[in-house]
Amino acid sequence: MNDSLHQGRAAYERQAWSEAHAALSEADRASPLDAEDLDRLATAAGLIGLDEASAAARTRAFQRFLDRGDSRGAAASALWRLLSISEQKNRQAEIGERLRHADLTALARHAEGRAMLWQQQTAAGMACLDEVMVAVSAGEVGPIVTGIVYCSVLSACHELFDQRRAHEWTGAMTSWCAAHPDMVPFRGQCLVRRSELLQLHGAWDDAVSEARLACERLAAGDPAESAPAFYQHAEICRVRGDFDAAEEGYRQASRAGRRPQPGLALLRLAQGDAAAADAAIRSALHETKGQRARAQVLHAAVEILLASADVAAARAAAGELEELARRVGAPTLRAAAAQAAGAIALAAGAPRDAVGLLREAWELWQDVPAPYEVARVRALIGAAYAALGDDEGARMEIDAAVEVFEQLGARPDLGRMMALQAPDAPAPSGGLTGREVEVLRQIAAGKTNRAIAAELSISEKTVARHISNIFTKLDLSSRSAATAYAYEHKLL
Repeated sequence: MNDSLHQGRAAYERQAWSEAHAALSEADRASPLDAEDLDRLATAAGLIGLDEASAAARTRAFQRFLDRGDSRGAAASALWRLLSISEQKNRQAEIGERLRHADLTALARHAEGRAMLWQQQTAAGMACLDEVMVAVSAGEVGPIVTGIVYCSVLSACHELFDQRRAHEWTGAMTSWCAAHPDMVPFRGQCLVRRSELLQLHGAWDDAVSEARLACERLAAGDPAESAPAFYQHAEICRVRGDFDAAEEGYRQASRAGRRPQPGLALLRLAQGDAAAADAAIRSALHETKGQRARAQVLHAAVEILLASADVAAARAAAGELEELARRVGAPTLRAAAAQAAGAIALAAGAPRDAVGLLREAWELWQDVPAPYEVARVRALIGAAYAALGDDEGARMEIDAAVEVFEQLGARPDLGRMMALQAPDAPAPSGGLTGREVEVLRQIAAGKTNRAIAAELSISEKTVARHISNIFTKLDLSSRSAATAYAYEHKLL
């Protein structure tokens, strides 16, 4: 046995996939590998993202098995090759049991569970997927099947709004992946789902990393496949206040075939363009049909329509969201519905009713957990307390929201909360937007355009445009005059 082959087999047993691939490839160049080692090479290549090399090695392994009359080995290799091409799983349970092949059996049970979900046998289908995931997390199946099954289960959880189960299995898989640092088990849409889940649970840095990786991997293939990745990246950029990056992400998603709503409408609202946000969300309400997409649009619509003072339209959107939450029963939908109802009660002049509804939303979001939504709800509770004359209660709720927004890096929300914390400060004249006020504060602090761009996560070109708007609106001609204005109006 040559040294490379020995090293490759040893690395494979240690699950050091990059090392195994390199050593087995070198051994194969020196002398063609036998069937079992070609299977090892195919597996190692697939797990580090070399799909074409994996398929080629698997085809060679199949032929080697046939040449020596090993029908069982040839059948297993053929099925793996078929899976890599078309993901067809018919008769895998039967074949897996006959060959006593744990991977094929797991794939078959997984396919059975997904079929049950398609037939709306939700409880039975998810129980079947749980059974497979238990085998996965116990290490009873191979790493390729582990990645396939986990990604599929995460997708099913996404479709069913089952964030609790998705969170549970993501935790298990994150621990599993830590033991395989050079493996590439999650790709494409799976990365998008992971990013969404991480964002929901407040791990925004990790969510950004997963979204960027999804964009890179999907953009290299079918452009249409990359649309959800670009949209998800834009969503995180928006809530963090990186509006230029969010704008570009929504545009890329649109070019790839995904409507950029409701994210783009929420971006326009955050930028102070309530009219554009209103027009966009009304179009989205008219055009969006799918259950999950509809829920997202309805949740955003309530916020945007209330900002446009159209309480009646907001109430209609909230009513539809509540009906959807009642029908599906998912905690995230129930939380969003209670939050929407509370916001409408507050806007309609019923702050005491609003507090009760918002407390319900707070508890539901806490259980998810979803720290960003919890903070947004607490900000609304603070506004309700202020309307009731409970200034101390209002300050406590707003302070709690501010703390979470600071931890997450939610700059737009933080800016709004800071304004609420200083109610005696007069609003700036001249019709400045919230972003322009932020830039004005940075100017008054003596920062250059480059430093402002870095602080607010926007481009220097955007900073220059904001400064031009500030000078025009306030009839100012210099940075020193802008600084004087900021001090005079207590904006620091």
